[in-house]
Amino acid sequence: MPMTPINPPGFAKPMAPYSSGTMADGIVYVSGMLAVNEDGSTACVGDVTGQTRHVLESVRRTIEAAAGTMADVTFNHVFVSDLANYAAVNAVYAEYFPGDKPARFCIRCDLVKPEFLVEIASVAHVGSR
Repeated sequence: MPMTPINPPGFAKPMAPYSSGTMADGIVYVSGMLAVNEDGSTACVGDVTGQTRHVLESVRRTIEAAAGTMADVTFNHVFVSDLANYAAVNAVYAEYFPGDKPARFCIRCDLVKPEFLVEIASVAHVGSR
């Protein structure tokens, strides 16, 4: 099954060898998104609400680049650096998934840089409705 890389315009160059997303057989796999500006700087330093919104906008843009929508998301992998931020992440998350909620998990862990507060990776089934 062929895989198609998805790299929306305006994203910073990845920090490692990966694509922002890939699509295979109608399934979009979105890499772990962090709050990174187009120039590679960290967005919304110290602001978990701003970082969560930035991350989910990156997820949305990646899925839309594959002709999908956030309603196509079936699973999210959520990583937070501090569980004290859990409620704030959930408040923003609920804005992006107002209807039926995708399955997900949330893990507290260290992220690739200490200034990152949240990371989200997603799976979407595009065109399956």
